[in-house]
Amino acid sequence: MQPIVMDPGSTSLQQHPALVLTKRQSRQRFPEGCVTLMESEGEAIKAAQPAKGLYAALVYGPSPSSEGLRLYYLVRWL
Repeated sequence: MQPIVMDPGSTSLQQHPALVLTKRQSRQRFPEGCVTLMESEGEAIKAAQPAKGLYAALVYGPSPSSEGLRLYYLVRWL
């Protein structure tokens, strides 16, 4: 996975603990509809359900895509 370039001066892009709904953990970016932001990493880990494809992660975003979607980029799986 290539490193994500994070802008420390950005007011709209931030790191967030989250639950990510995905069939493949090899993906590096996820549409907003597949991401549920959580209050803490611990809360995300407790709510994860890997058997149902719901994984705890640290994500960065949301960032607008050229297709008009808002995307979150994977920082790391929790």
